[in-house]
Amino acid sequence: MKLQYKLAPSLLAADFSCLGNEISRIENEGADYVHIDVMDGLFVPNISIGLPVIRSVRKCTDMFFDVHLMIQEPMRYIENFAEAGADGITIHAEACADIDATIDRIIKMGCKPAISLSPDTDIDVVIPYLDRVNMVLLMSVYPGYGGQKFIERILDKAVALRKYINDNGLDVDIEMDGGIKLANAKRVVEAGVNVLVAGTGVFKGDFKENMEGFKKIFEENS
Repeated sequence: MKLQYKLAPSLLAADFSCLGNEISRIENEGADYVHIDVMDGLFVPNISIGLPVIRSVRKCTDMFFDVHLMIQEPMRYIENFAEAGADGITIHAEACADIDATIDRIIKMGCKPAISLSPDTDIDVVIPYLDRVNMVLLMSVYPGYGGQKFIERILDKAVALRKYINDNGLDVDIEMDGGIKLANAKRVVEAGVNVLVAGTGVFKGDFKENMEGFKKIFEENS
């Protein structure tokens, strides 16, 4: 199956004083998703943006909001994030008491469900849910902070997961998030990842050049 590559710039690295403008910039340069990290200070040690910010920036664009919930028991807030404007909702396998029920709730709310795995969680954990989710997010850093160094061994997880997906005729995207920059994006794509989250890799340095660089890598692997 031919992969559709997508770039999902992470708002965590954007200028929070003008998020609307930042979203317009990535949209105008051809980004596919807006990746929005939500942290609760419990599942991860940091706290980031929440519902009011998502509601606000939803007014600025029709782009796909790829909402990554790094929160304990996300079941409690699925309706809230869907109503705030999420298009896709990603939950962490490690944070859910009932993954099936949480996926059901996401689907019921009209959003695309995805499951994320932290670096030390084996891909076997997500196998039972692959026929029900649109995407698996492999964290290539430990969740909770932006700007961390890419963990190389996660590429092996991506290769194994892509093989399983292909061997079983499944239509599931693999997303990777954490430390992805132009210097390593080609290897990430070659490992079978087709949705790349990049924060500082997009917003730090020459923004336009960074965006064009990711798109070029996608074109070379299409």
